[in-house]
Amino acid sequence: MASTEGPVCQIFSFQDCKATPDPVFELPPQCLSQTPVPIVIDNGSFQTRAGWAVESDSPRLLFRSVAARSRGAARSETQIGNDIPNLEPLRWLLKSQFDRNVVVNFEIQELIFDHVFTHLGITSEGSVDHPIVLTEAPCNPLHCRQMMSELLFECYHVPYVSYGVDGLYSFCHNYSQRNLQPPHTGIVLSSGYHCSHILPVINGRLDAVNSKRVNVAGSQAASYLQRLLQLKYPGHLAAVTLSRMEELLHEHSYTAVDYHEGTALEYFLLVGLEKWRSPEFYEREVHRMQLPYSGKVPGGCVSVEERQERRAQQLRRLQEINARRREEKLQQDQERLDRLLAVQELLEDGLLDQFHKSLVVLNMDSAEELQSYINKLQLAVDQGRQKLLHSEGSEGKIEVSELDQPMDEGDGVALMDSDFSEDTLPEKSANMVQPAFNMAEYHQLFVGTERLRCPEILFQPSLTGEDQMGLMETLHYVLARYSPAQQEALVSSVFLTGGNMQYPGMKERIERELLAMRPFQSHFKVTLASRPALDAWYGARDWALEHQPGAEAEGWISRQDYEEKGGEYLKEHCASNPFVPMKIAKPVPARPAETPVTTQTSTGVSAAITAVTSAPAPSSSAGDVTMVTS
Repeated sequence: MASTEGPVCQIFSFQDCKATPDPVFELPPQCLSQTPVPIVIDNGSFQTRAGWAVESDSPRLLFRSVAARSRGAARSETQIGNDIPNLEPLRWLLKSQFDRNVVVNFEIQELIFDHVFTHLGITSEGSVDHPIVLTEAPCNPLHCRQMMSELLFECYHVPYVSYGVDGLYSFCHNYSQRNLQPPHTGIVLSSGYHCSHILPVINGRLDAVNSKRVNVAGSQAASYLQRLLQLKYPGHLAAVTLSRMEELLHEHSYTAVDYHEGTALEYFLLVGLEKWRSPEFYEREVHRMQLPYSGKVPGGCVSVEERQERRAQQLRRLQEINARRREEKLQQDQERLDRLLAVQELLEDGLLDQFHKSLVVLNMDSAEELQSYINKLQLAVDQGRQKLLHSEGSEGKIEVSELDQPMDEGDGVALMDSDFSEDTLPEKSANMVQPAFNMAEYHQLFVGTERLRCPEILFQPSLTGEDQMGLMETLHYVLARYSPAQQEALVSSVFLTGGNMQYPGMKERIERELLAMRPFQSHFKVTLASRPALDAWYGARDWALEHQPGAEAEGWISRQDYEEKGGEYLKEHCASNPFVPMKIAKPVPARPAETPVTTQTSTGVSAAITAVTSAPAPSSSAGDVTMVTS
């Protein structure tokens, strides 16, 4: 962030970084042992991170989770992630495996896996002999996990698979870095590319029943910023691309501690809209984003010799264009004249039937009209030949009077170049003051209040028209579902993770919101992940190092488990989705009322016995249906 003593005019340039294709790595020495080393894949909706579960190792592959594949193209022609140097020309071709934060397009997911395994140096044909640690969405639908397990076990023949939630992996990793012993209790605020989550963790396990999702995150902020700047600068619609808006968000945006007022934390410049009303503050803190442009200004200062040379070139060009047009017109008139003469020969030869048919085709009524057209065309052909001979005789001579001659039919403004109109204008006197046009400033985007308005949609989704609660309102709703003692335990460790939590001022804003939300003199603590975008991968790596894969190991699903119990089967661990049984009462169909039955008693007295429909049995007697979700 810029300081208060910074320069008055802050001009920045878009980096427009071009992606370079990922290299094909060789297997590390630790992976050459007999025990297969797990592969850790953080399958994020914005970026995929993959690497080996090896001590002091970082993710080797980081690429956008997109594939550019045109309709009908072969698999070998598909570009994945960093194989696409610039996303904007292929934006309409980009496909993702995600719908919001859930994997639904498994064809693209298979292409992503192929890219990961190939570039990690796995050369085994038809199988991957390494366990896989994979992240998934909180409360991932069973069908999505079933399809993912089927893809990994059936297509790649992996021996073991473990699923975990990215936010919980980051939570556990940061707690282990601070040497805090499990089980942990706290609440995780995770905000990524497509949506944000509030995840309560009690005694080291996710409380999935009380977890909530907010459908506002980084992609909505980038689209909102693009909409604001396109409305502000309609002349630069093509330059305001989504990739540049994401760069603006990551590099130049911040979260205001107090969105409307301007007095809080002014030292850190995390101020609200009120402070931006000051012209001095606006001029000092607005970020001018310089767009690429050409420095050539039409009608610039040129010498007299250059003007004369340019005018001579324009005259030569006009002469050549006029000569070519005359030649083409002469050729067309000559061809039409030949056709009319051929029709006239039919009359001279006495072929009257063919002559009249030809007149009908030519849309003429009599021989006199035909003769009139022939005379006119003959005159036009003779004049065209004279003009053509005259232009050939005067070749190489430039006459200014040529401009004053009337142009032929079809010679119009299209023959005039953009430079010609300005050169033929009368030259202004040297002492006349002309207003200076700043081409560089015209191609600048002044990004002021947009720097804080776009991250604000995380707290106020109504700014973009979303009819849902913001992040802190949802957090208040989640906390209200617990007892006061549990609330104190949860807010004692509020953990922020995810790439969308990296805005400056996010931690201070959440602390301010919690201070207004919680009771007087209550205690809470907000912690930001050390690497909000990467800690999920590091947490999954640490978990894989602590829990070796095996048939009875915690959190690992073997191929035998998959074949016996199905693709929805899940083994729990500290960072996984939990097993949540939900009882749903089976509906009892209503029986029609029975008609009264009349029976004869032994005494001959008729007694009417009316069958009364009984009330529905309780759910326990009707039979419970258990639905397992995670």
